[in-house]
Amino acid sequence: MKDMVLWTELKDLLRKKGAALNGCADLGTVETPAAGGGHFPVGVAVALPVPVEIVRQIENGPTMGYYEAYHAMNRQLDEIVLAGEAFLKSRGFRAWAQTTDRAVQDADWRTPLPHKTVAARAGLGWIGKSCILVTEEYGSAVRLSSLLTDAPLPCAEPVTASRCGACRLCVENCPAHALEGVLWKAGMAREELFDKDVCYQKQVELMRQRTGIEADLCGKCFVVCPYTRRYVEAKTQ
Repeated sequence: MKDMVLWTELKDLLRKKGAALNGCADLGTVETPAAGGGHFPVGVAVALPVPVEIVRQIENGPTMGYYEAYHAMNRQLDEIVLAGEAFLKSRGFRAWAQTTDRAVQDADWRTPLPHKTVAARAGLGWIGKSCILVTEEYGSAVRLSSLLTDAPLPCAEPVTASRCGACRLCVENCPAHALEGVLWKAGMAREELFDKDVCYQKQVELMRQRTGIEADLCGKCFVVCPYTRRYVEAKTQ
């Protein structure tokens, strides 16, 4: 039986810590990280929106402000999911927060269980032609994290197909021309959506040119997303 009271308490905690979006995902058929201590049947996804002023700031390329906000948001997300982990453990359940020091990318840009996979299965959004999560509320201007648990939380209906339709703004505005323009569906290989190596090289080049920092940040694909623009415009009114 799903524990709605437990979920309400956890959700309230996550929101108090700053999570703007959250949801539960059924991970029954998904392989979860061995480092977490075995299989977890439930994932909890959380998201923070990129501040509107940062989105506006990077319309013409990455900035130092974006670099600092990116890392500050990652630190806040770590705090949020660790608080969720501690809460669930205090209630007698297993839990494992996928913090930045635990969910480490390999040389191929892969983690054992991507946050965006948990987020899509938790109903937060879909994978865009940009190969990043798109949400109704904030577009692609979000940073994500997740935690895994065996708590009997109520899981949302997963999103299994793209809602981008014929839109190609991220594809046409990608500085690296790395996006294939393909509509995502659950189970699709990442390589069908974009060329990660071309994307990485261009991000590093742009960051070096504009800030002097060696980092793979760009943001153009989420800045031009119509859902992101709607979020920005709503905040400016």
